[in-house]
Amino acid sequence: MKFFIDQHGCAKNQVDGEEISARLEAAGHEYVASGEEADLVIVNSCGFIEPAKRESIDAVIRIKALWPDKKLILAGCLAQRYPDELLSEMKEIDALMGNADLAGIPDLVAGLKTGSRKAFVPAQPEIMAPKYYARTRIFDFPGTAYVKITEGCDNRCTYCAIPLIRGRLRSRPLPDILAECSDLIAKGISEIVLIGQDLGSYGAETKGPGLPKLLAALSAMEGQFWVRVLYIHPDHFPEAILEVMTRDRRILPYFDLPFQHASRRILKEMNRRGSAEEYLALVARIRAALPDSMIRSTFLVGFPGETDEDFALLAAFQRDAALDWLGVFSYSREEGTQAYAMKPRVTKKLAEKRKRLIEEEQEKISPARLQRFIGEEVEVLVEENVEGSELCLGRAWMQAPEVDGLTVLKGVFKPADRVRARIVAVNGIDLEAEPMEPGK
Repeated sequence: MKFFIDQHGCAKNQVDGEEISARLEAAGHEYVASGEEADLVIVNSCGFIEPAKRESIDAVIRIKALWPDKKLILAGCLAQRYPDELLSEMKEIDALMGNADLAGIPDLVAGLKTGSRKAFVPAQPEIMAPKYYARTRIFDFPGTAYVKITEGCDNRCTYCAIPLIRGRLRSRPLPDILAECSDLIAKGISEIVLIGQDLGSYGAETKGPGLPKLLAALSAMEGQFWVRVLYIHPDHFPEAILEVMTRDRRILPYFDLPFQHASRRILKEMNRRGSAEEYLALVARIRAALPDSMIRSTFLVGFPGETDEDFALLAAFQRDAALDWLGVFSYSREEGTQAYAMKPRVTKKLAEKRKRLIEEEQEKISPARLQRFIGEEVEVLVEENVEGSELCLGRAWMQAPEVDGLTVLKGVFKPADRVRARIVAVNGIDLEAEPMEPGK
């Protein structure tokens, strides 16, 4: 059977989609590049917040309306969270697959021939699989691959549905991670992006080696590659990683620290322990150890009970921290979370206004922070050529995939090339660079 995966959601979902593809190909099915060519479309869904859920549901409706004769499986977080409701209410779905055990996808696809509508949604396991399932394709720009080192989360933030969807924290064995990274590097991947709900908790549930030892082990590997670390909860930041990054610049000094807020009262209601003062001190320690480090964060506005005074504290923290990159989200009320019943609720209109104010301020901060790189020589990982021009789009080390700005590189190079270049200008949140050697 020819199949296509319609991908939604975060990087963790993407890795799941890549494993689904590998398992189906091993079972004799053929991956195709578009739904038009496929017999089966798998919508790999997100169920984290309301807009993401709606996007996934709309995709199911749109695909079935466009190709009513094709089989359709809803997979991923949305399927894991609402299996009974979706199977009973959405007749567009031929089968449903959660994210707890992807090994069941070949049998689910084989069962489509019977015409019966089935769901495969086992409970989340207590431990992760002892050996990774090698991926046959990467759904990303050439040269980059995400590697999941944990699954689930034990932080229990009151607004967050992740524990409801992906379960408790489970960490992969260190040798298993190293084997996967070595395999990917041997296949030409030059940027390894480590992901999980909270990488600072890696190994915590088993008193395992922890993130610093994992990064040190990756640093001991030979080759020209980057390791990028995403999503570290700031309340338990493992500061020993700073020493590893100082010794080996392949372990990128890029930090994704979701502060979420700066009001101590709101953070406490979120079941987080920090404060503006503590978070500013953490930013200062990182920058003292690694002066050219990049710090990305996310803020959550409109949480129940957020007052004008709370928002003012957040805005002041934004100015004082001068974060390099920042994403802002309006609170999404999710059933099953502790915050679902919290009051008083902030209106959507006010939450969106506060979101815009933070975004407008960050539009000044990010370009100003990027100015320090003008004149520097960096490597640019090429992602694609700009059609009809002698320009390429890529990323330097200070730009994470999809969420940050890009580097516009003069010349024509192949995707996945690593090009030595000099930063010559900042254009909004993007950088402009000239290669040290001419393009091909």
